[in-house]
Amino acid sequence: MTAKMTMEEKHENPEHDAQETTAQAEPETEAPEGQDAPEQEDTDWQDKYLRLYAEFDNFRKRTMRERGDLIRNASMDVLEKMLPVLDDFDRAAADGSEDVEAVREGRNLIHTKMRQLLEAQGLAKMDVNQGDAFDVELHEAITNIPAPTPELAGKVVDVVEPGYKLNDKIMRYAKVVVGQ
Repeated sequence: MTAKMTMEEKHENPEHDAQETTAQAEPETEAPEGQDAPEQEDTDWQDKYLRLYAEFDNFRKRTMRERGDLIRNASMDVLEKMLPVLDDFDRAAADGSEDVEAVREGRNLIHTKMRQLLEAQGLAKMDVNQGDAFDVELHEAITNIPAPTPELAGKVVDVVEPGYKLNDKIMRYAKVVVGQ
């Protein structure tokens, strides 16, 4: 037999025809797959990169939005707790009582309620008295005056506004007058 068969022989032997067709088809399918595989892999990596980038961008935007919401609404809890005190002030203002003692007692009750609420939130008044040594870490000197006595030189002569700490961090420095 020769390598080439005549047309008649090809039609008579269908198995040979199928083998020849398969043999011819294989090289054609392998070459394009070999060429498409790197391109397909590149496309897959690009797609994965774009998806990851979009996911990260969405995460970043969501985090910024949540941070903004947290900052805008951070004081909501404290303000919500202060509403009853505001209601007490409104009731006191609406009361037309001329009794000075009742007004004073109502004011003291509201003041106590407000102080307790703020202390429960971590606010503490700093203890600054006349004669304390001036400390720039705790005090803000608003003016210097001649010391009334030699012992008050470089010390607190008067407390104009008290200082406050919030959870052991200074929220407002005590405003003091210092003797020279």
